Amino acid sequence: MRTTPIYLALTLCLLPSLTQALEGDREIFSAKGEETARLVVHAATDLEAMRPLIEDFQTKEPGVTVEFVDYVTNDLFREAQDACAGRARGGDILLSSSVDQLVRLANDGCAQPHTSRETQTTSSWANWRDEIFGFTFEPVVFVYDRRSVPPEDVPQSHEALADLLRRKPEVYSGRIGTYDIEASGVGYLLAFNDSRQAPTAYGRLVESLSRIDTVIRCCNNEVLGELAAGRVRLAYNVLGSYAYGAALKNPDFGIVLPEDYTLVLSRGAMIPSTAPNPLLGKIFLDYLLSPRGRQLAREKSFFFAEGLALPKGVEGPPSLMESGIGRPIRIGPALLAAQDEIQRRQFIEDWKGLIGR
Repeated sequence: MRTTPIYLALTLCLLPSLTQALEGDREIFSAKGEETARLVVHAATDLEAMRPLIEDFQTKEPGVTVEFVDYVTNDLFREAQDACAGRARGGDILLSSSVDQLVRLANDGCAQPHTSRETQTTSSWANWRDEIFGFTFEPVVFVYDRRSVPPEDVPQSHEALADLLRRKPEVYSGRIGTYDIEASGVGYLLAFNDSRQAPTAYGRLVESLSRIDTVIRCCNNEVLGELAAGRVRLAYNVLGSYAYGAALKNPDFGIVLPEDYTLVLSRGAMIPSTAPNPLLGKIFLDYLLSPRGRQLAREKSFFFAEGLALPKGVEGPPSLMESGIGRPIRIGPALLAAQDEIQRRQFIEDWKGLIGR
């Protein structure tokens, strides 16, 4: 990693950041030494997952204070659009699980490119135009409560989940949780990709979900909270990182990678075209993509990694990608279809007509 440039170009950052988020919770990670610069991170990424990465980054850059502003995906997207149009002061780097929203921002000219030794190691499916980079590897999973779901009911595929809900609606009515795709950008992205990956299976599953009073919540942690409280027995379309983090605290949680196909999301990072301090944002991006950052992310934050074995206790093939089950959501122009306003509105309206309330 390079350290010299930070002191050559970051003296402009001696003054505190003027960033004013329209929405979101802010936490300040004070510099470990004398403050020489301030990095502003705007993110739709769990703060507790990012905490060990930020603190480790600061051991390499002890003069950097990190201002982390946490949003839900749709709010981050709106704020980034405003910053791009000059209506707000944005962050130095954006992090979001809704990579389709980042692709739309980049397509609208709201991103700046970055190339480095670290960016060149990123998988081709997780790098678009050297403007958006995936820095995690997160399978999309089913999570179930071992206390209330017997082994014979644990679904191993999307078809099996649809079939279970058809066979036992009285058992699972009001007991299946998933995203509210209108409120959650990543929830919409996953549902949209399900519909493209396996249209017939998705149609059957949505029909089954529509019959059993599905519990919908804004985000991963709320769905997992319902599961932990015993109000939900199984959660559908949960990011594996959140699921595994919750399972470490609750041994009653089981995690299944669907054997028909498992979507894989790579959380995206982007340097905005209007970033107040793009150099520092790029240095942090390089840290996230570096072997050191990726190893710490696997051990402490996101738990899964491309090309490595699944975490202990997760039900699935030893190597997700080599098995042919893993289906990465490729970061690129195809995601613009998910952001087409007419198509997005129709997809959500159809979903709400069946599931949403």
